[in-house]
Amino acid sequence: MDPEKDRFFMKLAIRMAKRGEGWVSPNPMVGAVLVKDSRILSKGFHHRYGGDHAEVDAIKRAKEPLEGATLYVNLEPCCHWGKTPPCSDAIIKAGIKRVVIANQDPNPLVNGKGIEVLKQNGIEVKTGVLEKEGRALNRAYFKYHEEKSPFITLKWAQTLDGKIATLEGDSKWISSERALKFAHKLRAIHQAVVVGIGTVLKDDPQLTVRLVRGRNPLRVILDSHLGIPLDSKVLNVREAPLLIATTQKADPNKMALLQQRGIEVLKLGKERVDLRELLHVLYERKIQSVLVEGGKEVLTFFLKEGLCDRLMVIISPKLIGEGLSPLGDLGITKIEEALLLKEASLKRIGSDWIFEGYLR
Repeated sequence: MDPEKDRFFMKLAIRMAKRGEGWVSPNPMVGAVLVKDSRILSKGFHHRYGGDHAEVDAIKRAKEPLEGATLYVNLEPCCHWGKTPPCSDAIIKAGIKRVVIANQDPNPLVNGKGIEVLKQNGIEVKTGVLEKEGRALNRAYFKYHEEKSPFITLKWAQTLDGKIATLEGDSKWISSERALKFAHKLRAIHQAVVVGIGTVLKDDPQLTVRLVRGRNPLRVILDSHLGIPLDSKVLNVREAPLLIATTQKADPNKMALLQQRGIEVLKLGKERVDLRELLHVLYERKIQSVLVEGGKEVLTFFLKEGLCDRLMVIISPKLIGEGLSPLGDLGITKIEEALLLKEASLKRIGSDWIFEGYLR
């Protein structure tokens, strides 16, 4: 097959994969395209966690026999039983003669085994086609399996002159309605959302997905002294799970009261919440992606500790002059020490702009 055609069909598989964003985690986003004589026979993708994988979805959608066809898939087909049967079995049974893959699966249950099974059954396998693009699509999945830690996104909204609120603390609304929907979309595509107690006291948020379709994330409150008011909205919204991370300083009576209401409270640290311990807890619960929404102290601490993978900043074309900044002291005294964002991009959304950049 022409390498250009391989790249063309793999691009299509990657686009198909993205349709599952926010619905398939902790599984990866995977798309599949079946081709014969340069003609597309069918396309598929992993729709929801627990549902058919992309390869099986594409095979089921085909309207004609697949003997001799080529399968394009952005991630190595699985060869083990999970929520569904092994995809490698379905590929072999369908008579597919060639499989083109972007990335080998880092999950130790697969990690080369799926490729080997296909080869042992006489199927030609080509790997590494659009490998970089495939990794970018599933950054959280790769980090989770390779580094044993969730992928961390820091997000905030600010004015053009870099303020998240006026000196009086007014911040509603810096960004437009479309940008607000984008923020809810970010919640929907992450498995957990984290805020500090300061944000709860100031904004009384629900931390749920409301303005777009999507799954609610695990809501995590960092509250070192367990000072959260019992009438906070976040405590009284039951359609989304909630975890309060506190410390040894927490009032045991209040902790017991919250637990009696069915709210999970964990002591993680002596005087302030140990973020690394929290991330380990989330890793153990198969949380691959975490959205940190603030406030200032929390955002600063994640950056100082080197725990941020990506920044998403909503920038509104407004000026307020003196106001509150999104970040505190990062301990940087020279420009050469500044945190440098890579793969930076800027896109328009309504009257606002979305800046995205990566630190790792």
